[in-house]
Amino acid sequence: MKGRMIVLDHIADREAAAYLVDGALDDVLIDDPELPRPGAIFRGICDRPIKGQGGMMLRLPEGGTAFLRHGKGLRPGQPLLVQVTGHAEDGKAVPVTDRVLFKSRYAIVTPGKPGVNVSRQIDDEARDDLLAIAHEVYDSPHGLILRSSCAGADPDEIADDILAMLSLADTVLADAEGTAPEALTEGDGPHTVAWREWHGAATVVTEPGGFEAHGVLDQLARLGHALVPLGEGMMYVEPTRALVAVDVNTGNDMSPAAALKTNLAAARALPRALRLRGLAGQISIDFVSMSKAHRRQVEQSLRAAFKADPIETSLVGWTPMGLFELQRKRERPPFPARLLKDI
Repeated sequence: MKGRMIVLDHIADREAAAYLVDGALDDVLIDDPELPRPGAIFRGICDRPIKGQGGMMLRLPEGGTAFLRHGKGLRPGQPLLVQVTGHAEDGKAVPVTDRVLFKSRYAIVTPGKPGVNVSRQIDDEARDDLLAIAHEVYDSPHGLILRSSCAGADPDEIADDILAMLSLADTVLADAEGTAPEALTEGDGPHTVAWREWHGAATVVTEPGGFEAHGVLDQLARLGHALVPLGEGMMYVEPTRALVAVDVNTGNDMSPAAALKTNLAAARALPRALRLRGLAGQISIDFVSMSKAHRRQVEQSLRAAFKADPIETSLVGWTPMGLFELQRKRERPPFPARLLKDI
């Protein structure tokens, strides 16, 4: 099957969305009702400062806890509007920020940062048209960013999206004060995130059973295995408590060029392998042994591959033992392997 397809379905009563490119699974989102969604907004109550780190622990509803990295000037008992920024590992507090954003498909409202801005990916002529749409409907002290998805979009849809985000921002900010922790928004589920983030021409399937009909379930089942076939050799992606270990092998190919070919294939495939499995944090890659000149080629390939990946990833570099290290933001929970029995 050629082309791009977005499939919206459910797995074991969990909302889920899959993005297919030429029939291959490129991204997947599966809701976890037990975890706060990234983007959810809470009124938290400052609990205790973390000395030496400059952070602050906050109390959330139902006994939850959150960690704000920059908590200078805050005092225990102070209410604070915070937004979930990612997934917390087991036993750790939910990571949050006090720089709350209201994000939709076309517009982002930024309280405390006034001004109207347009994505730099949009050409000058289109930028002028979008600014005219924004100034016609937007009158607020909050800032506004028009996203790259506005290019070619219907002006009325853009205007409606701007007004919807402004209304949500005003409603939430008006409820920021209080003496008890409270959930003010629940964050977007997979279907809404798919609409918000997966842009471009694509066939959208919403009928129940779409995952089975379009081969998504079979591809999800393979995510429970560490092996990632490369065509040029193979790669194993295995999470541990401390880090994600990636091992690259040439297989049976013993030719002089095998190491470079396999390592380049692994560099191209790694962002997708991590994205589908929901793996992040510290990542250590054991590439096939190669010359230092070839290392530069592999690093360039890694940078190009992760530049196109939507999840923030820092390429740290080579260790003295010849491993390559990455640091990846925890934006989503690991793939729920316990659901494999339901697939």
